[in-house]
Amino acid sequence: MTLQAYNMAPAVAAFSTTREGGHSRGNYSSFNVNPYCGDAPEAVRQNRKMLCTSLGISSDKLIIPHQIHGTEVKLIDNQFLEQYKQEIVNEKTGNENSPSLEGIDALITSQSGVCISVSTADCIPILLYDSIHHAIAAIHAGWRGTAANIVGKTIEAMNREFGTEGKDCKAVIGPGISIDSFEVGEEVYEKFAEAGFHMPDIARRYSVLNAPPSLFATKWHIDLPEANRIQLMEKNVSADSITNSNICTYKNSDTYFSARKLGTYSGRILTGIMMNK
Repeated sequence: MTLQAYNMAPAVAAFSTTREGGHSRGNYSSFNVNPYCGDAPEAVRQNRKMLCTSLGISSDKLIIPHQIHGTEVKLIDNQFLEQYKQEIVNEKTGNENSPSLEGIDALITSQSGVCISVSTADCIPILLYDSIHHAIAAIHAGWRGTAANIVGKTIEAMNREFGTEGKDCKAVIGPGISIDSFEVGEEVYEKFAEAGFHMPDIARRYSVLNAPPSLFATKWHIDLPEANRIQLMEKNVSADSITNSNICTYKNSDTYFSARKLGTYSGRILTGIMMNK
């Protein structure tokens, strides 16, 4: 198992998983801990166990939501953790999915020793750490979530729960698809324009990917990492406090899962954050 680590603060463990060193096979090979993407449950459990051992936590302290490209933000507090501990223990199936995590695309917590995470395979994972109020967030920002400003909504949720302000936060933009590889239709371009983005900042027209040289067609490409960086700064997260991994999942699909390259039925990167006890 190999992790891409991020240096956010001494008291924080932050990472993205890679494809290396696990038990999964085929397009899930070999390190996939996402239980929602069609991988063999036993392989997922073995990989999850490896990750939890590496982090020094029990399985009930690794929180993985079932995302739906929405903007629902879930607070992980003591009440949730007690409920979750009961939900994931199923003697017949060993299932570790939780009904409480259905339809969630961002997690926030002030609990130490709890790893909150999101799963991606081209979408953009974002981690936040509020060093003043000691709170963290893990955000799944696909193009729909980005257009709906899930980053801004997550910071607003942190403000309501913990008093977080953007200026207090450090952020990591994890591995995701780059502008070069993220070819979109006119309808996606329009969604971002309708969301109020200054489109020259995040959009370019390039030749159609994988088209024959004789076809001189072009399509829009969207810069999802930059769009989320802009939204972070709109919430007063300073540019100096934002780290961009600059890893394109599509171009690096041998190391990071890419749904566009490998197909929908493939593994997922897990990007997580935990405050040490």
